[in-house]
Amino acid sequence: MASPTISKPDAGNSLDLVDVQEVRENTVILKDGGLRQIIMVGGVNFSLKSETEQNIITGAYQTFLNSLDFPVQILVHSRKVNIDKYVERLMQRKEVEQSPILQNQIDEYAEFIKGFVQKNAIMEKVFLVVIPFYPQNSALKPKSGGGFSLFGKKKSAAETNAKDKEEGDRIFNENLAQLNQRTSQAMSGILGMGLEATLLGYEQLVELFYNFYNPQTVERQNMPIPRE
Repeated sequence: MASPTISKPDAGNSLDLVDVQEVRENTVILKDGGLRQIIMVGGVNFSLKSETEQNIITGAYQTFLNSLDFPVQILVHSRKVNIDKYVERLMQRKEVEQSPILQNQIDEYAEFIKGFVQKNAIMEKVFLVVIPFYPQNSALKPKSGGGFSLFGKKKSAAETNAKDKEEGDRIFNENLAQLNQRTSQAMSGILGMGLEATLLGYEQLVELFYNFYNPQTVERQNMPIPRE
C-alpha cells in the first residue's frame, strides 16, 4: 500500500493560507468579515511579588475575566530580539567619542554582542489580548456589472460600485464602533490590574503578522513593548 502524500502549496497560493484581508483603522479585517483589535500588555514578574501582591493581581485578573461579556484570546508570542538598532546606536556613540581607548572598547563590545546573539537566540515574550467582533452583516462586495433602478434605468458600474462602497463603509463604521467599545472595556480591565496596555496601530499590526508568518527570521523592526 502506497504511503499517503501531502501536497505542498506553491508560492502562488501562499496568501490563501493567510486569513487577514487588510488592516484598517487599527483593526484587522479577516477574509470571513470578522474584525479583530489587538492589545499589547506589559508583563509583570509575578514570582518576585509578595504573597499579598500576588493575591491582589490574581483577584484583579479574575475580576477582569468575569467583567467581560464577550470572548477574548490571550496569546504569548516569543520573538527573537533584534539588536541592529542597538548596535547602530553604539556606532553612533563611537563616532562622537574622543578617546581612542573607549572607541576600541565600543568596537569590542559591539562585536561581543553580535557574536553572542548569533550563537544564542535571545528571546523576548510579547503578551497580546485579541478582541474579536463578528458582524451580523458583511460589507457589500462591489459588483462588476451595472444594476437597474426601480424605474428600469440602468446604472453604470461606477455608480453601483460607489454605492456599494458607501454602504460597505457605513456597515464597517457601525461594526467598528461596537468593537471599539469592547476594546475600551478590555483595556480598562487590564489597566485596573496595574498593567500597561497599548492598542496596536497599523505599522505594529503589520510587523506583528510579519513576525507570525516568518518565525525563522529576526523581526524586521523593534516593536515597542510595554513594561512594568
